[in-house]
Amino acid sequence: MDRTVPAIVMLVLALALVVLLWVGWRGRKRRQADVPEPQPVPADTGAERFRADGQYVTTTTAGDWLDRLAVHGLGLRTRADAAVYDGGVLFERAGSGPLWVPAGSIDEVRLESGMAGKFVERDGLVVLGWRLGDHAVDTAFRTRVPEDKTALKAAIEDLMSSGRSGDTGRPQDQEEE
Repeated sequence: MDRTVPAIVMLVLALALVVLLWVGWRGRKRRQADVPEPQPVPADTGAERFRADGQYVTTTTAGDWLDRLAVHGLGLRTRADAAVYDGGVLFERAGSGPLWVPAGSIDEVRLESGMAGKFVERDGLVVLGWRLGDHAVDTAFRTRVPEDKTALKAAIEDLMSSGRSGDTGRPQDQEEE
């Protein structure tokens, strides 16, 4: 009898905490309803330049590493592969579906130490800054093999520079006349 009351109180508190977390996540999704769904993976991604396995950490609002995006499964942490192709970067996420970032949407790539609840050694995360519709977002990825992070970052930088130096993403007949 003397342990029943504290056990019930703890159970009620745990249940209340779960309900509050669910309500908060649902509210976040409602506030982020204007964030468009990412583009589907195109049939032709181009040649694969680099691949690394690791963990998809999250996608947040650019510049606000705590503002995790709840919509479209972008805020779910999961095991993933990051692959750099001629056409963009593909995060093949286990249980969440693929996330395709077209090369023309990428603004920057950098190394960071943490994002939205995941903190690692100095410069342990590869963070991709890109545009999702009208929204600037940051996507973090942690490679399983530490040496792969610099190679992944270099492959994305190479993708960005090759896109800027030649292809504008527009058909030739729409080029300036």
